[in-house]
Amino acid sequence: MTDEEIINCTKPELQLERLVAIMHRLRAPGGCPWDAEQTHESLITNVIEEAYEVVEAIQRQDSAGIREELGDLLLQVVFHAEIAQEKNQFSLEDVAQEISEKLIRRHPHVFGENQADTPDAVLLQWDKIKRQEKNAEDKPYLHGTAKGLPALLRAWKLQKKAAKVGFDWENIDDVINKIKEELGEVEETLQFDKNDRRREEELGDLLFSVVNLCRKQNIDPEVALAGANKKFESRFHVMDQHLQSQGNTLIDASLDEMEAGWQQAKKLEK
Repeated sequence: MTDEEIINCTKPELQLERLVAIMHRLRAPGGCPWDAEQTHESLITNVIEEAYEVVEAIQRQDSAGIREELGDLLLQVVFHAEIAQEKNQFSLEDVAQEISEKLIRRHPHVFGENQADTPDAVLLQWDKIKRQEKNAEDKPYLHGTAKGLPALLRAWKLQKKAAKVGFDWENIDDVINKIKEELGEVEETLQFDKNDRRREEELGDLLFSVVNLCRKQNIDPEVALAGANKKFESRFHVMDQHLQSQGNTLIDASLDEMEAGWQQAKKLEK
């Protein structure tokens, strides 16, 4: 089939090839000027945004939304593969082959003779194989862990990896007590220490401890914070509307008036 025939094809089994052909057309001479000028670097934000939109659709339990957002995320994979193929670096097929081989290597309990009967055993085995593949067995255990992630998610990853080898709190009360301890140190620093670096350090320790609590509850801290952001934004909008209904504005309202609007927003959520 020609590219034109594939682009117009509706057969389910050819839809991935169709997507690749469409992207090729968009990047080719006479295609789309915006798509043609994109690079790996210019698309970084798009990859991140599309991943988070998948998360949001999952949180909404929106099946149609998940399908749509996964399509947008898949587009980013195809986009990057097309850019790389133009430079004779790798193709989408290379990407698929590499991840397929990695999955087989790292699941010897499925495709080989190893035994791993629990999720924890699988994770330990995965990490051991990964370190062997990267020749990192002689390097520090946490070497290179998720360095490209935002700090909040990296804290979660570091803690999860440390927990795999048993470096972890035994129960949830220990984590809560650690949070209280760190909060006390923050309060002490705010009252008696004028050193900005010290306050920053103690607040960082507090955040790190809260991430630990999320991990112990199997809650992704990034997802939890995203939910809190969304709730704050929604309540703030309702508060703004409440003030406007009383002939007031955010700029002119007192803190007490804004608090009343905020409480009104909380009541509407129940």
